[in-house]
Amino acid sequence: MSVGHDLLGGPPPTFLPIDVGAVTALSAGDTPDSVVRAYPTSSLAWAALSDQAWAAGAVVESYAFARVGYHRGLDALRRAGWKGHGPVPWSHEPNQGFLRCLRALGRAAAAISEVDEADRISAFLLDCDPNIPAS
Repeated sequence: MSVGHDLLGGPPPTFLPIDVGAVTALSAGDTPDSVVRAYPTSSLAWAALSDQAWAAGAVVESYAFARVGYHRGLDALRRAGWKGHGPVPWSHEPNQGFLRCLRALGRAAAAISEVDEADRISAFLLDCDPNIPAS
């Protein structure tokens, strides 16, 4: 069964538009910090910054960056017609910035013992797409 196929008539999948600026800058090797400064509404840029902080052992900073990217992604999803639930497929590459932020937020929440939030995020990820890779 494909993501978004709901026999009970649930909402259709949400597909975000491509984030051309951030994708181009990150692909060119620009630092996540410079990409966030150039494209502050980009969940992809915030995800890259969160992952960079996580890799450096800066858990709290990773959490904060992921939270910003998550909220930027919620704004984008709503603009794309999302009503607060339903599929957000990982297979649609422009969705991956938001989903990476959500995954990073859950990872960091667990690391700082924010158990309730980590559990909510885990459930949210499954609601978006049960096939999101672990990392």
